[in-house]
Amino acid sequence: MTELSFACTGVRADRYAAGPTLVFRLRITATGDEPVHALALRCQIRIEPARRGYEPAEAAALADLFGERSRWGSTVQPVQFAQVPVMVPAFTGQTETDLVVPCTYDMDIAATRYFAALTGGEVPLLMLFSGTAFTGAGGFRVEPVPWDREAAFRMPVATWREMVEQHFPGCGWIRLPRDTMDALLAFRSRRALPSWEATVRALLDEAGTAAPPRQGPALTGTTGRTAP
Repeated sequence: MTELSFACTGVRADRYAAGPTLVFRLRITATGDEPVHALALRCQIRIEPARRGYEPAEAAALADLFGERSRWGSTVQPVQFAQVPVMVPAFTGQTETDLVVPCTYDMDIAATRYFAALTGGEVPLLMLFSGTAFTGAGGFRVEPVPWDREAAFRMPVATWREMVEQHFPGCGWIRLPRDTMDALLAFRSRRALPSWEATVRALLDEAGTAAPPRQGPALTGTTGRTAP
């Protein structure tokens, strides 16, 4: 049976993707001289939050995920980030390939909220591999990729922020139910408000909550950007 090992050697934000996308670089090594005709892989990526430290501001932002810091010994658990397939073409010995991971800026997703809470440093990730290998010198054999194949990687927080800024520059995103959106649209129409930002600010003013000073251009409904 062909022994396979995996390592992640880097990550970048794909600036040409239609939506937020990270591209991880994988190095795959197969023992022996037999060719690997193809690999059909499945990769599950988990965040391992217990493997890094947190500044007070980060801990406060993570409270809705993990609770009070005094309880983190029992509440800080791995967070599912992504599960993606990848087909690896033929190679012998060693090869490298891209693992393309579509992302979202939906703040209802635990992984997104975790990333957004971090001010710097690195995100500890664990990649878990499974799938099927097609190997053999004469013809081919079909072999499973063992479930214990994995690779640890520390992704710079700056890479995540770069990806988000490419698609949502200076902006946030909130997913709302359709009836809530209809009510907001009706409120905006009654007040003849010029943008969604002005609509939210008007609601904050009525609630007696001071909105922070606006920075950069107002976010309007004509940007054409939506979360994936």
